[in-house]
This record gives sequence, structure tokens and C-alpha cells, in this order.
Amino acid sequence: MTKCQHNVDVHIYDQQSDLSISKLQVEKLVKECLKYEGVECDEVSIQFVDTDIIKDLHLRYFDDGSTTDCISFPIDQEETTEYRVLGEVFVCPKTGLDYSSAHHSDPYREISLYIIHGLLHLMGYDDIGDEEPVMREAEQRHMDHLQSKSLLLKEPSCTS
Repeated sequence: MTKCQHNVDVHIYDQQSDLSISKLQVEKLVKECLKYEGVECDEVSIQFVDTDIIKDLHLRYFDDGSTTDCISFPIDQEETTEYRVLGEVFVCPKTGLDYSSAHHSDPYREISLYIIHGLLHLMGYDDIGDEEPVMREAEQRHMDHLQSKSLLLKEPSCTS
């Protein structure tokens, strides 16, 4: 495990209007997730996008035009550069809203899971075949940890 860097730049872009997102909450969640996993990097980007954008990305990069919850694009490997950009995670809050509505759950908890899932992909986890149980265990470990620290996303107040 590498020494964790606490001053990572978390770039957050909100290009959707389906769910109100607190950038401060997202930043805290991302930093704690990286710290908990022991990942060192200088920057990471989280982009919240609408259904059309996520479908376009899914088609362009994965040859699948269906909607999805999140897509990750790793950039720098740990050993390749002195300044490390972990990558970008694209999250579709509308997918989370639809899922949480169908399953009577909290959309903010669902979006938290999508962010964690995307970050885990950037850290080298995979959810295909034999590796899927490892990814699911890591997701649950992070969700439990973030919940214990009250860092899962929630509906923003006027001050968030």
C-alpha cells in the first residue's frame, strides 16, 4: 500500500439537472475513498452527466448504446509519472434516480456507490468474471467505511 496523498485535486463537473449534487460532499467522499484505499495521486475528475451523454460515451468507447450508471477512464498508472492523474469517472444521476425509485432506496446512496465503483475501476479493480466478488466486497467495504464517517452523499442543504 502506498502512502496516501491528502492534497489531491478533485475536479467535479456537474452537467446534469436530474439530481442536486453537493460538490463539497463529493470531494470529501472521493478523498476519503482514495485515502482508505491507500492510493496516491495528484488529481481525479468526477463528471455528473445526463442520460444522453452517458449513452454516447457507452456507445463510443464500449460499443453499447444503452444507458449505464458510471464509466471510468484511467489515465496514469502509478509508476508512469511523477504527477499522477488517476483518471475520470462519469456518473449518471438519472440512472441512480431510476434505480432508487424502482427499489425504494436513497438516490444519494446509489450515486455514492457509483462514484466508489468508478474510483475502484481507476484503482485497478474489475467486475468481470472471477474478479466481480472482489469488486463487490471492496464496494461494500467503502460504503460501510464512508457511512461510518457520515460521508455518503445526501441531499444538499443551502450551506453544502
